[in-house]
Amino acid sequence: MSYTIETLIRNFGANPMVYKLDEIEKGKKMEKALIEMGCNPSTPAVFIGKEFVGGSDEVMSLNVKGKLKELLIKANAIWV
Repeated sequence: MSYTIETLIRNFGANPMVYKLDEIEKGKKMEKALIEMGCNPSTPAVFIGKEFVGGSDEVMSLNVKGKLKELLIKANAIWV
């Protein structure tokens, strides 16, 4: 599902920063922190700008409602 969310965001023209927790030194610690924040499953955990958006269900819901693009614009991740 992480790949799908990344692709969705890229299709808007954004260039997301992706952290693969199983490939980075502090990945286990980051995963634990995400779970403590309420992410279950812990990935994907999507932040737009400095705002935690949620997981794949939340991102897909925002997209269906037409609000994902607005968040990306507000965070200066894309320009109109």
